[in-house]
Amino acid sequence: MVRIFDVSFPIVPEGPLWPGDPAPVLEEITEQNISELHIGTHFGTHIDAPVHFVEGGSGADQAPLEALLGEVFVADATDLQGEIGAEQLEGIGIEPGTSRLFIKTSNSERWGRYPTEFFDGYVCLAADGAKWVVERGIKTLGVDALEVEVQGAPGHPVHRLLLQNGVVLIEGLNLSEVEPGVYDLVCAPLPIVGADGSPARVLLLEK
Repeated sequence: MVRIFDVSFPIVPEGPLWPGDPAPVLEEITEQNISELHIGTHFGTHIDAPVHFVEGGSGADQAPLEALLGEVFVADATDLQGEIGAEQLEGIGIEPGTSRLFIKTSNSERWGRYPTEFFDGYVCLAADGAKWVVERGIKTLGVDALEVEVQGAPGHPVHRLLLQNGVVLIEGLNLSEVEPGVYDLVCAPLPIVGADGSPARVLLLEK
């Protein structure tokens, strides 16, 4: 039987939350026997759509499915800190020809505790690291931080470079139980028309 790793965070108020973003709220509407969910488009495990930073870019409903399904390489960057640049990416054993890449860092161990407190010293991608990703033809990038770049980066160069070049960005992964290597990826964001992002369920299937 194939082992399945759910690398997405549960949607709970005490989960990982970017400062200033709304926490999810689930309210029961008793007279209709249904519930109403209030949630930010970038809560927990989610994708970023190009329109998030690219004027006139596409929304979450237009995320290319071929980028969200198929083989993904999980690289071990747990020994790295701060911003990961091109030189560091060259040194963590990313297989040639990789088109979908998840970067596992020490973030996963910290995000996986509940309640989760935001910490601004998370490991992320530097601008030259984003350029390396684009130049290598990587079309899907997953990170285990709520943000791919350093908090408050002026102009958001990492986001812009990736999204302008068609890289599908998955943020807020929990890779704490996943060993480095090749897996089959299943990522299913909600097709929210025109949205700048969408919560997603992300699964890794052991090969």
